[in-house]
Amino acid sequence: MYMISLPPAFTERMQQLLGTESEAFFQALVSESPTSIRLNPEKTPLTNLPFPELVSQQVPWCSNGYYLKERPSFTSDPLLHGGAYYVQEASSMFLQVVLQQITGNTPLRVLDLCAAPGGKSTLLASSLPKDSLLVSNEVIKSRASILKENMIKWGYDHVVVTNSDPNRFTSLKGAFDIILVDAPCSGEGMFRKDEKAITEWSENNLRLCEERQKRILSDVWDALTPGGYLVYSTCTYNPGENEEILNWMLTTFDASSIAIRHNFPAITPSPAPLHGYHFYPHKTNGEGLFMGVIQKNDGTPFIMKKEKRATPSPAVKLPADILPLLPDMTPYTPYIAGETLGILPKQHAEFIQYLSTKAGVIYKGCEIGECVKGKTKPAHSLALYHKLQQKYVTRQEVDLPTALQFLRKEDIRFDAPKGEWILITYKGIGLGWVKEVGNRVNNYYPKEWRIRQF
Repeated sequence: MYMISLPPAFTERMQQLLGTESEAFFQALVSESPTSIRLNPEKTPLTNLPFPELVSQQVPWCSNGYYLKERPSFTSDPLLHGGAYYVQEASSMFLQVVLQQITGNTPLRVLDLCAAPGGKSTLLASSLPKDSLLVSNEVIKSRASILKENMIKWGYDHVVVTNSDPNRFTSLKGAFDIILVDAPCSGEGMFRKDEKAITEWSENNLRLCEERQKRILSDVWDALTPGGYLVYSTCTYNPGENEEILNWMLTTFDASSIAIRHNFPAITPSPAPLHGYHFYPHKTNGEGLFMGVIQKNDGTPFIMKKEKRATPSPAVKLPADILPLLPDMTPYTPYIAGETLGILPKQHAEFIQYLSTKAGVIYKGCEIGECVKGKTKPAHSLALYHKLQQKYVTRQEVDLPTALQFLRKEDIRFDAPKGEWILITYKGIGLGWVKEVGNRVNNYYPKEWRIRQF
């Protein structure tokens, strides 16, 4: 743990905000950050917790979240690479409580606007009502690649990943029932985890963050459907980026502040009549977080104008050798992009096609393979797909050292059936593909994903 030297202006403001609690707050900033993970409910049953010897307790506001007694080497755990769980800061898991209140059983279209690296998007993917669609966006290209990787590992098919500026969504008027804006901020809530957050802090940077947050919210407000919800969050304590932004939305747009019912007295509410929720490290077991929900009162519902609809793609027939590996295809639409084969939720296929004319789509549905010289090469994402029909796959269960060899993209050896694609699994979780070719087993783990060090 590094020694914290806090900016004097920050210290003074927090003393004013917290009063007699400020000493406990500053003491918490020099304590060890808690470690927490969130299970993938489609891959990891509660009876098969990773690191069972390290699990201390459940995160109280998240059914799949668990605190660990200490931080293990996550990189050297194959289950992380197989999408069995996500390492996520506990406070941000409060999103599950929010979703339980603002969603019902009706399928929704949801936009996670600032989604990288994917913590809240993977939670959304696991928590949205059946047959919903999630669009996970990131404006920075390198971060969008990380987001794509994490969403593929999570293994769901009702997801689209985009790499676009928020203003690309402005024209999608009324398209989304929920928009999550986990806004770029001054990062005060990360002070005890990230020394860089302290060195980059300045009062001028606070003002720049506030202006950027307003621009982002202005860009996407029209994309929210009437009656829809905008979930706004930051990892900062600065009221100018929290309560003042909520107030700005209420005065700028026809909107209402929504109270979130919960049973966690350690969460600090914003002053009435505003409904915002602060996580302070001296009161809750997590990092600093602010979250508030704004409901849109006006606007027009989404209409896909016929003249702007993209030309439908020709029907795609999936190869016979891939079909048995997939779930019932009735609710899906196959697609082909170049040599890449994939599947999309049928009820969202037209919208996804329309979306691709507005935003930079870099991944959609589940990519299942490539057509190469008349033969099908299974996609890495198919190995991680939670609906992969493993009973129809040739599998090789491996031990920990072999799994790590595979994830480093090194050669692994075993008696492999000649010419077959083989799914490498660790504790039943798919990690990727190998194929026996000419008395050797070729490792098809993506080069850019390989473990370099741990």
